Amino acid sequence: MTGPGGADTAPEGLQSPLSATTKSSGAPEVAQSRELPLDGGDKPKRRRRRGRRGRGQSKLQSPPQVESEPPATRPARSSTSADSAISSDPLYAALDLGTNNCRLLIARRSPDGFKVVDAYSRIVRLGEGLAHTGALGDAAMLRAIDALKICADKMARRGVVRARTIATAACRTASNGAAFIDRVKKETGLSLEVVSTEDEARLAVAGCAPLLDRTCSSALVFDIGGGSTELIWVQMEGTEESNGRKGKYTSGASIGDWVSLPCGVVTLAERHGGVEVPNAVYDRMVDEVAERLQPFLDRVKAASGWGSGSERGFHLLGTSGTVMTIAGVHLGLNRYDRTQVDGIWISPLDVQRVTRSLLDMDYDRRAAHPCVGQERADLVLAGCAIFEAIARAWPADRLRVADRGLREGILMSLMDADTARRRRRRRRRRKSAKPSLPSARQLSAK
Repeated sequence: MTGPGGADTAPEGLQSPLSATTKSSGAPEVAQSRELPLDGGDKPKRRRRRGRRGRGQSKLQSPPQVESEPPATRPARSSTSADSAISSDPLYAALDLGTNNCRLLIARRSPDGFKVVDAYSRIVRLGEGLAHTGALGDAAMLRAIDALKICADKMARRGVVRARTIATAACRTASNGAAFIDRVKKETGLSLEVVSTEDEARLAVAGCAPLLDRTCSSALVFDIGGGSTELIWVQMEGTEESNGRKGKYTSGASIGDWVSLPCGVVTLAERHGGVEVPNAVYDRMVDEVAERLQPFLDRVKAASGWGSGSERGFHLLGTSGTVMTIAGVHLGLNRYDRTQVDGIWISPLDVQRVTRSLLDMDYDRRAAHPCVGQERADLVLAGCAIFEAIARAWPADRLRVADRGLREGILMSLMDADTARRRRRRRRRRKSAKPSLPSARQLSAK
């Protein structure tokens, strides 16, 4: 892989111990138009174990986990009891079609959150030219559909029982976005859900919530996308509702406010240029983003008093290809490696050094860099400009890098929804199993 999200990725073995309070929608094997039961329906389960093996174990106990599973194309292995237990667990899928990337995660539940079974990422540039024409281009739609066909095939071969497939900024804003969604359904079988900016922000926080430093009083989570940038103000302690946008995610952390800016790496690079980026052009990009940020910054200051010096610690948390690229360059990686990037802390000074080094490179040198690659060489400086504007508005001593986000938030919301359904089903069964007491009339008749 030439850079973060730049090509097919191997199974990741990611654990994500979090819960998300977002709406979920189920799916058949490769679509989300209806829900499939996790256990093949309400068929009765075996009530007794044979012999003494496993005595004392809970029936909800998870089987031993592995870091990743063999591809479906490998020859089938002889079945063992452990293999059977693992294969019986349902598979979930989360697909995110953005302005720049098409990403897929397939995972199953684990005691610590979930284990990734398969992962896929492809830069498709769906939003190419959108800023100028207002519509999705034919070549861009074809690239996206080709990637979506691969995702649909992966979900079908893996036997995914529940999925959520979402589309974000490009499909939200394009004049032919609805027609494209219909075309995707016909050609791939996938039912893409165009999510709102609010839902996108919530999922982004849910996906990277485990990386929030709970010793701080607040954090700014930001996701620099291809067509938009989401910023979410997170407070680590209970606070009064701010602008009706508060949303609980994990114990002790809540969303105070959020905003979705209509600028991402693709749209900004198309407006200002991404191949040749002299300092003057870079500064104009930073200024444009800073101007768009100002109303949100003023709102956060007015509602929370942030910046007055009374807050107990603050940090930035970035989840995007831009932030991951900066981290990879900072670490001097010869090849992008998420295990070395996800969760690390970087100082603002280190970010500035990386940005200046990228500005000093011409397009060819950026394209040759192992953590940038040709597919991001004309976008990375636009992403750096967005990040610099954010860092100037919210000065922080530390930035935490998250190689996770929307897909992880989707997976956990699907799993949480199924857990809630199973609990409701068990309660109904227990209630129906209780013998009913005779009424007073029945007793008097006797």
